[in-house]
Amino acid sequence: MFSCCQATSNDTNEERAGGASPSDMVTSEKHTLPMAIPTSTVGWTDNLILATDSYKYSHWKQYPKGTEYVYSYFESRGCDREGWNEVVFFGLQYFIKRYLMGQVITRAKIDEALELCSEHFQGDGLFYQEGFEYILEKHGGKLPIIIKSLPEGMVVPTKTALFTMVNTDPKCFWLTNFLETLLVQVWYPMTVC
Repeated sequence: MFSCCQATSNDTNEERAGGASPSDMVTSEKHTLPMAIPTSTVGWTDNLILATDSYKYSHWKQYPKGTEYVYSYFESRGCDREGWNEVVFFGLQYFIKRYLMGQVITRAKIDEALELCSEHFQGDGLFYQEGFEYILEKHGGKLPIIIKSLPEGMVVPTKTALFTMVNTDPKCFWLTNFLETLLVQVWYPMTVC
């Protein structure tokens, strides 16, 4: 159950969000309405559908009608410091193997995401359940995307495209940038490489 950011009132013992009981909360008696501090968070469930920014859930509705393919790229934007004009491309293989290979969309993961998103967004309409069900049914839960990249370990000038991604199924045009939140994490290993 989603149990992040609950707030309870000692006067009515009413739950404001989530499912935590008052014993799960830390409160302060200095305020008329106690300030609740969550003592638990949503646990990581290895659900790719939940590994994105909240605002990305609505993007599928915002693409122009007739969109079939979205081609995106990842680059190092550079740095203002003199002499910092190169980057070592490193880390993409880990993210592909860990999060994107094989069947990553399942019925259980769709159901989990639907429940969490319905609570998070206070209703239905933003979570693209039909899109993820299409991937499950048509592609067996495998992601219809192609990623092309430079060889890992290569030193390249900043502002060079390091990898590109495009959807291979025109009905999954929304998927390319939905995955951006996860793939932008490739930046972290590059900063220490």
